[in-house]
Amino acid sequence: MLTHTDLRPGTRFILDGQPYEVLKAMAMKMAQRRPVIQSKIKNLLTGKVLERNFQQGDIFEETELIKISVKYLYNNKRNFFFCEEKDPSKRFSFIEEQIGVGAKFLKQNEVMDGIVFNDKIINVAIPIKVQLKVKEAPPGVKGDSAQGGTKSVVLESGAEINVPLFIEEGDVVEINTESGLYVKRAEKE
Repeated sequence: MLTHTDLRPGTRFILDGQPYEVLKAMAMKMAQRRPVIQSKIKNLLTGKVLERNFQQGDIFEETELIKISVKYLYNNKRNFFFCEEKDPSKRFSFIEEQIGVGAKFLKQNEVMDGIVFNDKIINVAIPIKVQLKVKEAPPGVKGDSAQGGTKSVVLESGAEINVPLFIEEGDVVEINTESGLYVKRAEKE
């Protein structure tokens, strides 16, 4: 069993019969100096993010989640289709809201972890950093580069992000899937 003080980022627990993951947690002292944990939690079934306060005496059951290897296949009209890596006939899909911001950085045939709860795959764990090839990039404009200018490029997954001016078409860039921001240019092979 977990108490309110065990709620830290990454902790998974059951609330109202559904699995949740803690995204942010901050201890606060509120009315009558009782400690309260202000948290931001994500429902692993629906993908919805809630802000919730937990107080002293709140007890939670820890979730029993299993991870299996799954492969991303394709997306169609905001539905993202996957299959089990070992058994391609077992297909399933999630809507973009369930997966989160990182959905637009999925690459075909990419293998990742599928999260299983009560013998059902409820979500996928997208890697925090992914490397994608730049498909379209306008030329960098020379000029006032004292501020470190940026330009918008299209990646092989179809996502559009801002990158530094020196990035060209064909370059491979690393992206943080949680924030959707450029991290660095990957080393050329």
